[in-house]
Amino acid sequence: MCRWAAYIGDPIYLEDVVTAPGQSLISQSLAASEGKTPTNGDGFGLAWYGEREGPGLYHDVLPAWADGNLRSLAHQVRSGLFLAHVRAATGTATSRTNCHPFAAGRWSFMHNGQAGGYAGFRRKADFSIDEACYRHRHGTTDSEAIFLIALGAGIDRDPKAALERATGAMEGWSREAGVTPHMRMTVAMSDGERLYCARYASDEHAPTLYHRRTEAGRVVVSEPLDRTLKDWEPIPPGSFAVIGREDVEITPFRPTL
Repeated sequence: MCRWAAYIGDPIYLEDVVTAPGQSLISQSLAASEGKTPTNGDGFGLAWYGEREGPGLYHDVLPAWADGNLRSLAHQVRSGLFLAHVRAATGTATSRTNCHPFAAGRWSFMHNGQAGGYAGFRRKADFSIDEACYRHRHGTTDSEAIFLIALGAGIDRDPKAALERATGAMEGWSREAGVTPHMRMTVAMSDGERLYCARYASDEHAPTLYHRRTEAGRVVVSEPLDRTLKDWEPIPPGSFAVIGREDVEITPFRPTL
C-alpha cells in the first residue's frame, strides 16, 4: 500500500506537508504506521496547481527519502492546492510512468490500495478506457486505469458518479477473477478548484484516511502528520468527500457493480 497527502487552502510551501512535519510524507515513506507495508520506497510524485489550468508534476523512482531534489523543490514551491504520494508497488513495475499522481488536462489523481487479480484483467481495464482518454495511459497500474475510466465516465460532470462507475468496474472484474481483496482504496483527485476524496473497500479493511483544518486550509492524509495533534478526523469507510477551501461535504460512496 502507498501513503499520500493532499492540501487545499491558502498557498503554503509544499515542505509544510511533505518534509517538515514529524510524521511527514517523507517519514511515512520510511516508516508508515497505519499502512499494510511500513516502507513505501518504490518512487514518489507531486502534483501542484499554480497560475495555469493544469497541474505541475514531478515524479521519480528513487525512494522519497533519498531524493535531494524533492526536498529542494518542496522548500521553494508554494501552492494552494497540491497532491503528494509515496509508492509501495503492488505488482506493477517501478517506473516514472507508474508513479502517482497522474494527470490529464486539469485533473490530477492519486490512489492507495489494490484491485485483487488485476494482472489477470488488465486488458479488460485498458479496453474500457474511452478512446479519447487512452492517450493519457502512460503506465500499467490499476490506479491509472481507475482514473482514466472515471475520466471517460464523465468526471467533469459528476466526479463522484464517475469514480463510482470506475471503481465498480474494477471490483466487478476482480470478483469474476475470484481474487481477494476485490477492492481496497483511498483516492484523492482534483480539478484545480476542489479536492475529491474517497475511502472504500469491498471488505471490512478500508485503508485509513483523515482530514484536518489548519490555519491556512485543510489537509487530507493517509495517516496523521503529527500525532501530538488530536483534531485529525477520520473519513468514514464507504465515503466520498468534496473538500473546498472552507467546507467539507461527506456523502456515501457506492460503486456501481
